Amino acid sequence: MEAAVLASETDFDGWRKAARAMRAAGIEPATARFVVAGAASSGQGGLFDGLDPQPARPHAARGAGEFSVPAAFVDLAREVVLHRSTDRFDLLYRLLWRLADEPNLMKVISDRDVADALERAKNVSRASHKMKAFVRFRQVQDDRGEAWVAWFEPPHRVLEKTAPFFQRRFTTMRWSILTPDGSAFWDGETLRLGPPATRDMAPAEDEIEAFWKTYYASTFNPARLKVKTMQGEMAKGYWKNLPEAALIPELVAASQVRTETMVATPAPQPNTRFARAVARDLHVDRPADDAVPDSLTEIARGVQVCRRCPLYRDATQGVCGEGPKSARLMIVGEQPGDQEDLAGRPFVGPAGQVLDAALAEAGIDRSDVYVTNAVKHFKHEPRGKRRLHKTPNAGEVQACRWWLDAERRLIRPKVVVALGATAGLAVLGRKPAVIKERGRLIDLADDSVAVLTVHPSYLLRLPDAAAKAEARAHFIDDLRVVRRHLA
Repeated sequence: MEAAVLASETDFDGWRKAARAMRAAGIEPATARFVVAGAASSGQGGLFDGLDPQPARPHAARGAGEFSVPAAFVDLAREVVLHRSTDRFDLLYRLLWRLADEPNLMKVISDRDVADALERAKNVSRASHKMKAFVRFRQVQDDRGEAWVAWFEPPHRVLEKTAPFFQRRFTTMRWSILTPDGSAFWDGETLRLGPPATRDMAPAEDEIEAFWKTYYASTFNPARLKVKTMQGEMAKGYWKNLPEAALIPELVAASQVRTETMVATPAPQPNTRFARAVARDLHVDRPADDAVPDSLTEIARGVQVCRRCPLYRDATQGVCGEGPKSARLMIVGEQPGDQEDLAGRPFVGPAGQVLDAALAEAGIDRSDVYVTNAVKHFKHEPRGKRRLHKTPNAGEVQACRWWLDAERRLIRPKVVVALGATAGLAVLGRKPAVIKERGRLIDLADDSVAVLTVHPSYLLRLPDAAAKAEARAHFIDDLRVVRRHLA
């Protein structure tokens, strides 16, 4: 029996090196074994516990020569290594052994070994997808302020594979994901992997969890309940990691009664002037002439049920403005981005970070500014696993302008900064020539003035460092014009 020691349960590089040496030495699959260092001492041993593992010895090959393997096998092996099955390394070595004589083996999906490996890779991919969907962060406080911690128990060892997704999605958060296999930490700059954790290392509950449970319960539609379909997408094995799952048995049990009640209960009639206006205009692309929201809170509620344009269908939520009601400066962007759509707050992503830095350099305190967008829902198109920004059209801008005008009536800013052409269209009612008109004071009908400039995302897209530095300096100059007018 020939054995090779691997550094960890997911040591693909170590397996690849050892398997290559074993194959070159002509060691047949029946006499090859791969052992994870420390597995026996942790109680994960098996039939060959008494064996003293040694790296494969480079003795004379028994009919084996140098050969290459297809990239499809390498990619498949990287996935299968993450599977929890104890014989995964043996399966992969068996395939490697056969590839020397069957170079097209990976194309024969009916082959027993190939089908087995493909199924395990599929299970790993599904586990990664479910981790992205079912990780729930809880808020904590440390010496650096706000942080987020999640406990998760994936069916396969997909933490390292999936962690970069959370890095991209939650770039502005400091977070930790703890699992029995290992941990991932993001401090806003560096993604690090750490040792295994236990459930007690993660917080049990936070204040946001109560709101999340309330939201889940309120959106649960008993009339559309299909238990088998729900469990197919959210298997019971994941429920222990989901705070909202505690509500599922009760909601399912009460679904029939709730459905009968919903059918028997007449639709409620709006009892306020603003509610009647919102209900009347949900599908109408025109401003309400008689009833306008009386507060920013009413605007926030109205945006969440707004159906003036189709953008609400693909967005997570509406994103309203944020800032003091007495702000003398209002900054209007184009629309929420991917991170804003998830967080429900404007300018919290990369463009928001650029804006914050530029405001500080121009001598403007961000906390004194009301920031909002011309369009309140994220317009995008899917591209693989990403959601790519798509510019709102004139009709969508016009449909959402009613909300922006309502914000302006309540805030009554002295200066309105329009970031880019879309924001300029919403503020000025015409499509501006941003480059020609930027930095000028433009009088508005409500006695405030507008200043056009580029959107911060434009600075992020510039590939040349010198051009980016020049454009940023020009952007800050535009903001200094605003500061001088506010003085």
